[in-house]
Amino acid sequence: MNVLFFIAKRVIGMRGKGGRISRPTVNIAIAGVAIGIAVMILTIAIVVGFQISIRDKVEGFNTDIQINKMDDNNSMEPSPIDRFQPFLGELKNLLEVKHIQIYATKSGIIKTKTENEGVLLKGVGVDYDWTFIKKNLVKGTVIHAVDTMAGNGIIISKTIASELEADTGSKLVIFFMTHTRKADSAGNYSYEQRVKTFYVKGIYHTGLDEFDRVVVFVDIAQIQNLNFWTYKQVGGFEITCKDFENVKENEEAINKIIGQDLEATSIRKTNSAIFDWLDLQNTSAAIILILMVIVAAIAMISALIVLILENANMIGVLKALGMTNWGIQKIFIMDGAYLILTGLFFGNIAGLSLCWLQSHYGLVKLDQQTYYISQVPIYLNWEYIALLNAGAFIVCMLMLILPSFIASRIKPAVILKYE
Repeated sequence: MNVLFFIAKRVIGMRGKGGRISRPTVNIAIAGVAIGIAVMILTIAIVVGFQISIRDKVEGFNTDIQINKMDDNNSMEPSPIDRFQPFLGELKNLLEVKHIQIYATKSGIIKTKTENEGVLLKGVGVDYDWTFIKKNLVKGTVIHAVDTMAGNGIIISKTIASELEADTGSKLVIFFMTHTRKADSAGNYSYEQRVKTFYVKGIYHTGLDEFDRVVVFVDIAQIQNLNFWTYKQVGGFEITCKDFENVKENEEAINKIIGQDLEATSIRKTNSAIFDWLDLQNTSAAIILILMVIVAAIAMISALIVLILENANMIGVLKALGMTNWGIQKIFIMDGAYLILTGLFFGNIAGLSLCWLQSHYGLVKLDQQTYYISQVPIYLNWEYIALLNAGAFIVCMLMLILPSFIASRIKPAVILKYE
């Protein structure tokens, strides 16, 4: 067995014997490292889980990228474009494109006997991906758009249903303002009020109140009829990417393909306020991680200094026998490494156990109206956890270099003089 390793092992093994004061200090240091890494794991798991949960909900309503006509229309009702675009085949062949679907939107007012509610109708076609809505459907079914006729089904949110006292099967009368079919002699369009009747087919609830309060889903043919569009005209295209992290690059690539009359806009731009808010969570997480690493490092420095002072006589003997300063340093660096690894081991068990309990049982609840989700979300990324452990270990080890110098500077003549 290596001599330095044997001595380091003896130093750690003797800390709890003979009334030594190092035992509680060392235990506190191990606990500090364990608590630090546990808090860091929980922080990363919660922040990433929260970001993914909110992002998935926003994606569910708007997808990753939208293609619309490039004009000065800043309303929620995009100008019509041709649904049979020559670039669609090229887009579908892009490696990062997962799905493409048509859509159109129109503002309206739902009127009942007692209530009026402003809504945004999202018209969808046969190619619409209902995965997100089906996941959040609390009652009824989704609508089934067909190309041959306009369906009168509508999907509303639980929030809207509650305010209108509506249920599946309820009749909803929606009023719209739309331009006339034909322009006047000067080429200008006037506006007229139009009315459509829909029947509630399904009720969804995502908890994302900003969208739940306004977005309803209908057959895109209804919006085409309201706007006097032809079957070939749609509001735009929605594109889902395989990897959200590459949305910006995909937006640039798509804009190069679709030409100058159209514009591809990523979800980060159309919902910039939400994503800026989510990005702020990274700053909060970074502050917590830094504080936890500092706490763990200070605890380890304190423990190592106590061990060195408690074993000053042993250091004097070893140096009198010819051991080098680097050899003394290595002994206490190995002791520090052992304490750090012990703390990381118990901290990982504690942190991962708490994550498992929260993800399976949802012990910590949240106010959904404030946070958009009903419980604290957990997302475990093993690469992040490995990096946390490696980073914490390296930082703590670097912080131990300074106290190890104290041990190497002890003079045997001074120590042994009083023995």
